[in-house]
Amino acid sequence: MKSFKTSHVLTQLPTQFFASLVQKVNKVMSEGHDVINLGQGNPDQPTPTHIVRALQEAAANPVHHKYPPFRGTHSLKEAVAVFYKREYGVTLDPEKEVAVLFGGKAGLVELPLCFTEPEDTILVPDPGYPDYWSGVALAKAKMSMMPLLAENGFLPDYSKLAPEVADEAKLMFLNYPNNPTGAVATKEFFAETAAFANKHNILVCHDFAYGAIGFNGKKPISFLQAEGAKEAGIEIYTMSKTYNMAGWRIAFAVGNESVIEAINLLQDHMYVSIFGAIQEATKQALLQPQTCVEELVARYESRREALVSACHSIGWDVKAPEGSFFAWLPVPDGYTSQQFADILLEQAHVAFAPGNGFGEHGEGYVRVGLLHTEERLQEAIQRIAKLGIFERTCTM
Repeated sequence: MKSFKTSHVLTQLPTQFFASLVQKVNKVMSEGHDVINLGQGNPDQPTPTHIVRALQEAAANPVHHKYPPFRGTHSLKEAVAVFYKREYGVTLDPEKEVAVLFGGKAGLVELPLCFTEPEDTILVPDPGYPDYWSGVALAKAKMSMMPLLAENGFLPDYSKLAPEVADEAKLMFLNYPNNPTGAVATKEFFAETAAFANKHNILVCHDFAYGAIGFNGKKPISFLQAEGAKEAGIEIYTMSKTYNMAGWRIAFAVGNESVIEAINLLQDHMYVSIFGAIQEATKQALLQPQTCVEELVARYESRREALVSACHSIGWDVKAPEGSFFAWLPVPDGYTSQQFADILLEQAHVAFAPGNGFGEHGEGYVRVGLLHTEERLQEAIQRIAKLGIFERTCTM
């Protein structure tokens, strides 16, 4: 079969980290082993019934069988504005400050195409969500990494950025509650971010994928709650995590009017909006009582407690995440992240994501998803205990 040469853009795309992880897990499973896969971020619970019902009813309405409005239905964008006012006290203009997205990932990848030229600098958290790198590569821009270190609460330290890098940067990605570290941001940090960005004319994109998932009674805050944030950039909120709608592929960007217009313009040339019935169901999810969200957060908190307690019981000194549905666990001495993850998969049949897959400063950690029952999480840690790794660590 004749093979056509692909473009330079495609050849420069980063390797899909999770694809290689899936291949490894599938290989072990094909050998007949029961793998507890905690390495991915796919919600394990179904979409709440009332949201599914709203989709079913809307799908039967012939109005949704036609092309929807290019930039999304006005009623959905109004619902987003109501949601942000109710949850965060942030006022949004539905038509000028809300863009409907084909999932949060699409917005994150589109943004560099909208606002950077080849070789422009984009500030990227390290460790961070690998798909930020994809958008940078497609735009032919370059990354300058912002280390997220435990001693600074896994927040970037802007004072450590070289002045010339800050002056050259056109775009910055942030993500709190954070994937992979589980850290959360403070209002003071977001205010500092907005001031820094406005000073250096940097567009901030805050990835608020885990916006509903905070623990110990602390609700994560929105970047747009900070003074000057709307002037500095946007926030991307996905329905995937808060409402277990990962497969529905719908999200929204909110904030700076010029950024929203640019996203809409790009999408005008790529899509004809999202199936209207999905938009209607999303509207209902945002506007109806949020009991399902409260129950989901309680479920993740219970799982977090089960995991952390099990780790402590075998001598693994870990800290509980403050948000998201991930835990960021230190690798024992004598192992790299990849070595440790490989040993656990091959010998304990437990899959963790090695931290180096999220950037250079992810080395020394593994990421664990709280996406199984408490019993299954505890079983995973007990399997690890049988390897004797932490017994050797404790006796050193």
